[in-house]
Amino acid sequence: MSAPKVGIRLAPAGKGLSDETLRRIDEAIARYPVKQSALLPALWLAQQEQGYCSTEAQEQIAARIGVSPAFVAGVVSFYTMYHTAPVGRHVVDVCTTVSCWLRGSDELVRHIEGRLGIKAGQTTPDGRFTLRTVECLGSCGTAPMCQIGDDYHEDLTPETMDRLLETLR
Repeated sequence: MSAPKVGIRLAPAGKGLSDETLRRIDEAIARYPVKQSALLPALWLAQQEQGYCSTEAQEQIAARIGVSPAFVAGVVSFYTMYHTAPVGRHVVDVCTTVSCWLRGSDELVRHIEGRLGIKAGQTTPDGRFTLRTVECLGSCGTAPMCQIGDDYHEDLTPETMDRLLETLR
């Protein structure tokens, strides 16, 4: 499945998934011999619709595949690709694991925070950027690095990060 596109519709608080998304989740469930195997695709479909995996969506998915809502919440919280609250149009995930840290990821995060006027874990007031620190993204040889959407950006410096952010404005 592809990543959510720009202009996704954010679900209002307390709103569950649409009938169309539930139908698509049922189709995903039908592709697997064990219903629980469809959990990750189902969460991705929910996030495509809402922009994040709301509590209501997690509960609907849990009921459909036969697991507890706590189990679904555990999966959502484990993977950085799933969001539990609305995020900006561009999610900037900066790796802070030891290889990136040794090559300056902490300084890079501080630079981005200053540039965007937010702290890690926050979204800019215009909704354009969410900055997060994450564990290993598997690009240790090209540290420091970040992931924005499906794209890796490696060997980053404050200057290259500034240019990258400008292209996303």
